[in-house]
Amino acid sequence: MAIINSGAGAVETGEWRAMRADDLDGVLALADASHPDLPESREVFAERLALYPRGCVVLDGDKGIVGYAVSHPIRRFEPPALGALLRSLPADADQFYIHDMAVAPSRRGAGAAASAMARLLGHAADFDTTALISVYGTVGFWSRFGFVPTSEEMAAKLRPYGVDAIYMVRPNRG
Repeated sequence: MAIINSGAGAVETGEWRAMRADDLDGVLALADASHPDLPESREVFAERLALYPRGCVVLDGDKGIVGYAVSHPIRRFEPPALGALLRSLPADADQFYIHDMAVAPSRRGAGAAASAMARLLGHAADFDTTALISVYGTVGFWSRFGFVPTSEEMAAKLRPYGVDAIYMVRPNRG
């Protein structure tokens, strides 16, 4: 367990671990609280876990899940539609995709997200780039990890994510 001194005293950040099927209720509860305008079903999270378990992690807290991240390979610039089931991962996937990441407010600012990103980007190293959809004005946050807004035309695909949704890409190599 990592302990970080945040200036207001020591903060316990915990350790990210592989997500399990019995974590899904806690993941869904945190997802609903974190993204009330972008709902995803339990089936979406369960399917991502089944299709690409190494890309799904959680952060345990005293009272349940306080962080989660879901990621998987996709075809470049073809993120899944909000709430859509994938059925399978594309055999010709050429981009790593961070589908969702959330950290409970009580754990923000203590390095939990950076720790999750390090883990996810380790999995992403097999791909030239990693992508995500920034929502809720989080471009600055993602920029700290090397993500930049893409010039690729993505308006139609991003519309369900809200007017401030921005597709961001990060080079993994070179």
